[in-house]
Amino acid sequence: MILAGLALTGIGASDLVRRFVPRRAVRILVIVLILAVLVVTGGFSDALIPALVAVVLGCGWLWSMPLDARARTSFWPAVLLAGVVFATTALMPARAHPGIIGEMWHLPSPVGRIGFDVAVLALGVVLFVTESANAVVRAALDREGTWRPADLGGSLRGGRLRQPQPPATGFQGGRLIGPLERLLVVALTLASAYSLLAAMLAAKGIVRFPEISKDGETGARAEYFLVGSLVSWVIALAGAFLVWWAARS
Repeated sequence: MILAGLALTGIGASDLVRRFVPRRAVRILVIVLILAVLVVTGGFSDALIPALVAVVLGCGWLWSMPLDARARTSFWPAVLLAGVVFATTALMPARAHPGIIGEMWHLPSPVGRIGFDVAVLALGVVLFVTESANAVVRAALDREGTWRPADLGGSLRGGRLRQPQPPATGFQGGRLIGPLERLLVVALTLASAYSLLAAMLAAKGIVRFPEISKDGETGARAEYFLVGSLVSWVIALAGAFLVWWAARS
């Protein structure tokens, strides 16, 4: 479990840095520091080998899953990561004494004490469903042929997607809607608020219905909406399941 938590935390934090830190040199430095913190955390929590494996997984992810370009290996890195995360969560339950950090760790909650391994996994899920999940959704849309530059108003040059410049006025919330939606799906699922979850997902379809209804004969916009939404929801539900499994193990 600790390997899954460290891997998701490192990947999620690094992708947020890649998105929001504009200068390349600073971005690389911060990502290196994040990976170093993973190794140090692994050392002090008696999980050095899982931490090193998590760093390797993180480096592979950063190489194969660019944020604004065509993914080199489609969404297969996400499939591999999911397999590793679920396998290690199932086969490596939370440890009762995770090293020096475990001796000082104390995190109460309304449902009881939360262990260090579970907390790291929950943090990793929260970080991953923000920007990293966006990269998975883009790779899935690109593989299905629904991520078309013409639909997004951008263009592909040299394998990179040139995003359209936002207008001087108006709110561009596309990058924010997906992460917020996935965070709500995770929170509502863990809270067993399934009626609210169903209402939220239905509301999204209602809001997008006028746009989809104007789709042409190709059905590109409907396909774009369905593929993107389903992949996004699967990631969020899988993350919620991971946290639930970890807390129950």
